[in-house]
Amino acid sequence: MVIPCYRVSAHVAGVIAGIPDSVSHIIAVDDACPARSGDVAGATGDPRVTVLRHAVNQGVGGAMVTGYRKALELGCDIVVKVDGDGQMDTGLLDRFAAPLAEGAADYVKGNRFSDFKALRKMPRARLFGNSVLSFLVKAASGYWSLMDPTNGYTAIHRRALENLDLEALSRRYFFESDMLIRLNVIGAVVRDLPIPARYGDEGSSLSIPLVLIDFPPRLIKGLLRRIALKYFIYDFNVGSLYLAAGLPLMLFGTTLGALEWIDSIRTGIARPSGTVMLVALPLILGFQLLLQAIAVDIAAEPRRRP
Repeated sequence: MVIPCYRVSAHVAGVIAGIPDSVSHIIAVDDACPARSGDVAGATGDPRVTVLRHAVNQGVGGAMVTGYRKALELGCDIVVKVDGDGQMDTGLLDRFAAPLAEGAADYVKGNRFSDFKALRKMPRARLFGNSVLSFLVKAASGYWSLMDPTNGYTAIHRRALENLDLEALSRRYFFESDMLIRLNVIGAVVRDLPIPARYGDEGSSLSIPLVLIDFPPRLIKGLLRRIALKYFIYDFNVGSLYLAAGLPLMLFGTTLGALEWIDSIRTGIARPSGTVMLVALPLILGFQLLLQAIAVDIAAEPRRRP
């Protein structure tokens, strides 16, 4: 288990106390915490605890990369991530590990959106932000069946960790979303696990403005990278053909339409029907081809381990 520790000194000891005996190693990563959360974790006296320290704060992604490396070094087959703020029920650990141990999945993540009672407990602003973000991450990652993408309660199998470029993972709040995008590229099977939402006196560091401003360009970059790798470098299939034909048609129709519209406004002369059709046909055909590409991508979501 890996626990990223930053300003969780009031909660981390309780989190460690609730970890079941089935967990062999507890790796607490003190991410240059000013409250010295790592010291609190180490002072619990639990012999399973290993405290790692960052000299400079690297964010949750940086803490997890450090923890993952240590877990691989210790020979761990399944690595569960829980936050140190007490929001996550450690009694669910065995449920997270089961699909990985059975070979049914490579990565399991929590989903607070599966239970109406859990949704009612979630702050409305966070609920709205997660709903919008879920759709954007679906498109960027290719895991169209998943919800609650920023949920930090996760478990990953060693076979997936060893195939990931840990050094390239996002170091801060985009970590969970970036992980999903990169897991899709390597063909990892990801499963949602329904969990209840738990909110106490701890605060959330992930703000809606941060999501709205910082996440979209990162998601677009991740989407383009995934498409390039999965549909044009590692493979070339019917989805690649739809994209290769649909995007140029959409761009041609959009560009020509904008130029003709501007010229029509400037001159006051309406465009002839032939020009209108020359704009409309590429737009319609390109849009249909892109819809087909999305359908192919949905069907291509990794669902079964080879």
